[in-house]
Amino acid sequence: MWWSYARLALKNDYHISPDFHKAPVPGVFFAFRQFFENRTFLVYNGSMNRESAKNRAAKLRQEIDRFRYQYHVLDRPDVSDEVYDSLMRELKALEEQYPEIKTSDSPSQRIGGEPLKKFQKVRHRVRQWSLDDAFDVDEVKKWEEKILRILTKQPTTNNQQPEYCCEVKIDGLKIVLTYEKGLLVQAATRGDGVIGENVTEQIKTIQSIPLRLNKPLDITVVGEAWMHNKELERINKEREKQGLPLFANSRNAAAGSIRQLDPKVTASRKLDSYIYDIDYIGVETPRRGVSTVPKTQTEELELLKSLGFKVNMNYKLCKNIDEAQRFFSSWEHKRNNQEYGIDGVVIKVNSNQLQNAL
Repeated sequence: MWWSYARLALKNDYHISPDFHKAPVPGVFFAFRQFFENRTFLVYNGSMNRESAKNRAAKLRQEIDRFRYQYHVLDRPDVSDEVYDSLMRELKALEEQYPEIKTSDSPSQRIGGEPLKKFQKVRHRVRQWSLDDAFDVDEVKKWEEKILRILTKQPTTNNQQPEYCCEVKIDGLKIVLTYEKGLLVQAATRGDGVIGENVTEQIKTIQSIPLRLNKPLDITVVGEAWMHNKELERINKEREKQGLPLFANSRNAAAGSIRQLDPKVTASRKLDSYIYDIDYIGVETPRRGVSTVPKTQTEELELLKSLGFKVNMNYKLCKNIDEAQRFFSSWEHKRNNQEYGIDGVVIKVNSNQLQNAL
């Protein structure tokens, strides 16, 4: 039966999605995509035994996550929405038939069931500090003078002159993500820097955030949840029709979306993310696929990218404050042409050794 469908598809110039033709077993959805019309057709033949379903579901999770990464992180979709949806439907059908094969990192688990009654408080592993604001060049230079005075008094710094990693400051909501052996176990808001709110179910709905990393690390990372400008416009138009107050900016919209007790509402807002910092990384890192712990902020960004996070590549390593100022000036003319809100540039001492000395 399965082969007759495959031959029919090929005869009519249809393309069989990768791996479907390799599994001639009952109970598989076959997705055929027509090259020109880009439509997907599904065929379901009976049921699978548990072991076959478990193996098939594992393969589906891997493929769906690969397509998710290509679409939501790399912005280079490899398949049509129809093919992606057909794979997801097949996965959900198998997990419904055999609930015991369902896993916490399954793509089907991104949107939770019942709304929460309230947000639980959680303590951060590492204190979340706020940024020092500077509104002109003189204030930035005073900040540099301050850190240079501190560094000259530290015997471990060997009079190193700091370099600076300059990153665009996204106008969103700060989020803190904790992974254990590569699995997302907690997502929290900043809160007061010591205590935040557990928003794991809400954050799981953001497609650019991996539920499982590419390496089985114990790691806590920090980033920003944000909303596309076009999505903000769409939501505000709906709110205006409903007589509701409009969101003033993308940050308020992102914060309001994440603080929805019902994850389905959060999912409907189509939030995005950028991850930019590592707060904690386990001591077993070298044995879990990462050769060395990053020694600089730029190395951290590269590691985050390799783990599967979405990283804003609009950053620059600057040798001194004058270079940092030129980087800032270049963004004054570009900030309004981006798909996200920008409320400044973050200047970080690049060396982790010097950061710790400060």
